[in-house]
Amino acid sequence: MTEEREALAERIRSIIGDDPNITEKKMFGGIAFMLNGNMLVGPHKDGTLMARVGPDLYEEALSRPGARVMDFTGKTMKGFIHVHPDKITDDEALATWIALATEFVGALPAK
Repeated sequence: MTEEREALAERIRSIIGDDPNITEKKMFGGIAFMLNGNMLVGPHKDGTLMARVGPDLYEEALSRPGARVMDFTGKTMKGFIHVHPDKITDDEALATWIALATEFVGALPAK
C-alpha cells in the first residue's frame, strides 16, 4: 500500500475503533472498510477518501468542500464520492465523512 493510503487507513481505524460490525476487505488494489458487509469508506493511493453516501445524501455530500463524483475506471458510481485529502487533514473532518457514510450504509441490510 502507498504511504498516503496506509496513513489514511490508520486514521480511519482510529476513528472507527473496535466496532465489531466493521471489517476490512481487500478491494480496488487497497482496502475498503465494510459495515455489516457493505462498503462504507476506503482510502485511495493518493490519500483521497472514498465514501458511500447513497442516493439520498449524494447531492448534499457533493456540495461539501473537497467532494467530487467518484469516477472509477471512467464510470460514475452514483452514491459514492471522493473527498480530496486537503479536506480531511484533521480527524474531526474525517469523522464527519465516516458518520455521513454510516448514516446510509448503517441502514442497509447486512450481507
